[in-house]
Amino acid sequence: MEYPSKLIEEAVTQVSKLPGIGKKTALRLVLHLVKEKEESTFALTEALNRLRAGIQFCKHCHNISDAEICSICTSHKRDRSTVCVVENTNDVMAIENTSQYRGLYHVLGGVISPMNGIGPGELKIESLLDRLNHGQSEVKELILALSPTMEGDTTSFYIHRRVKDMPVKVSVIARGIPVGGDLEYADEITLGRSIVARTLFN
Repeated sequence: MEYPSKLIEEAVTQVSKLPGIGKKTALRLVLHLVKEKEESTFALTEALNRLRAGIQFCKHCHNISDAEICSICTSHKRDRSTVCVVENTNDVMAIENTSQYRGLYHVLGGVISPMNGIGPGELKIESLLDRLNHGQSEVKELILALSPTMEGDTTSFYIHRRVKDMPVKVSVIARGIPVGGDLEYADEITLGRSIVARTLFN
């Protein structure tokens, strides 16, 4: 593709690195930014710079946060006897949007995937076990809310095996989610029903 400017080409190259953005879409976005007022473009770049420099991960649940401990973990309105284990922050947001769950979360940062070189050591599983083993732990139930894929099921089985001797009930969300689908793309009604109708892990 021929570009009228080297600056345009460089911007398109960077934007097209975003997931789901091809060269043509990247070009449309870049040309849109060129047409916008300078203040709008600078506001976007400043917001991205602040995001990159200031974003943190909660030291308890590993969810994205503006502070050392996220707003969910610090809230006195959350049920501390229940921890929902998810793959990433997108899943936390999807479950929160259902308004059906009032417990805490634990974000693994991925799922076990030998094909991609991701083992248990690359995930936040040990910190989950530390939360459960803590002398003052209030956790009575662990909800495994991982996508129903081979990798998600492998991760669920691994976690279940690691916690089976602990005094914690382990459940999984009901399989209203399509097998092979990603949790973040499920509609809110299906996801909400899956949380409410969770079952024991067998």
